[in-house]
Amino acid sequence: MRPRRERAYHEAFIDAHGPMFQPFLDLANSVAPRYDGHSLLNLSVALAQGVGKAGRRRFSAPPCPLLPDLSDSRIVVFILIDGMGANDVQRRGAGSFMATHQRATLTSVFPSTTASAVTTSMTGLSPAEHGLTGWFIRDDRFGGILAPLPMQRRDRVPMSGWWKLPRLFPYPSVFQRMRCRSAIVSHEHILGSPFNMRHSRGVARRYAYGTLDEMVGAIVTAVRDLGGQGGYVYAYHGDYDALAHGHGIASAQNAAHYARIDAALEDLRRRLSGAGAHLVITADHGFIDSPPERQLRLESVPEVQALLDGPLWGERRVAYCRVRRGAHAAFEAAVTTQLGDAFALVPSRRLLEAGVFGPAHRDHPRLAERVGDYALIGRENWTVYDRVPGEPDHRMIGVHGGVHPDEMLIPLVVAAC
Repeated sequence: MRPRRERAYHEAFIDAHGPMFQPFLDLANSVAPRYDGHSLLNLSVALAQGVGKAGRRRFSAPPCPLLPDLSDSRIVVFILIDGMGANDVQRRGAGSFMATHQRATLTSVFPSTTASAVTTSMTGLSPAEHGLTGWFIRDDRFGGILAPLPMQRRDRVPMSGWWKLPRLFPYPSVFQRMRCRSAIVSHEHILGSPFNMRHSRGVARRYAYGTLDEMVGAIVTAVRDLGGQGGYVYAYHGDYDALAHGHGIASAQNAAHYARIDAALEDLRRRLSGAGAHLVITADHGFIDSPPERQLRLESVPEVQALLDGPLWGERRVAYCRVRRGAHAAFEAAVTTQLGDAFALVPSRRLLEAGVFGPAHRDHPRLAERVGDYALIGRENWTVYDRVPGEPDHRMIGVHGGVHPDEMLIPLVVAAC
């Protein structure tokens, strides 16, 4: 981008999004993570230090300055609503609990996806430190490409063996670093998963729920069970994300579920009245919709796929590529010619040098392997995917993981009970 065009683009960006956020590298209509204090990472650090009295030297990022002082609160309930982006709240939330109590807008981490962001919220570590750089990661110790949250390979074969967990996740949870009692509330289908059990080490108790109303009841019970000394409750809700993937973020299904979540939060605040509690609510990422004509199956571009050393991994909006030895120049030329209008081809070393995966006392030892040689980053609402044998052809309308403002911006909602 030429300097004059770049200045004009930055001015237009600030007009649209305010001076608080900057674009991701030189990509149009994008948002870069703000690890200096205004991201989910910083919020996680602020809760660990401010509520949990965790040692400051253990974290590479500063605490979020936008979180109010909660030292007088007996208990803090942190709720992460999967997929509830800040722009989504503003579009459909006028007068809602979420919009009324929204204190600020933060950025997600990069990539803006559950595997990276939820892990940050449960550890206080950046993606550069915990190494989960997308829903799928590459780790040749375990046979190549795998999904760490469900602990399965891309062909859906489960990764059995609890001995693998310390090798995949060689870091403590944030609950182990906190000096207060804590509890976790999550859906019954995932509460006892290997990932959740590993990342909730240190909690006093775990609470499962099935429905949204049951989640409210489980949080109230967790607050009661923590007793007079209080502490920290971490709660996760994933249905909004699931509906957006299947129906689209702009769907009637998501609009209806937004209203249900909003009513549940109001009910939770009422039921915790007098408990000396604060609610802190945010998301791991937002969403965009990708129509079928913007969903590129890589097999349709054989001249590009033939240059890869194996399948894609990461996300449909940020797909990592390992290129065959000696084929880098040919790959760059093929992508630029065939896909340049739809995807930005970014050398992975540039991502690492730019610090988009966050600060780190020490990078994850397999970080370079996890990001490959290049990243294909979708422009506008483009996505890319391929298939491996045994993997279903799973179409998604709603997607995330990229750097569009609707994906990257998340709300910070704070309400006293």
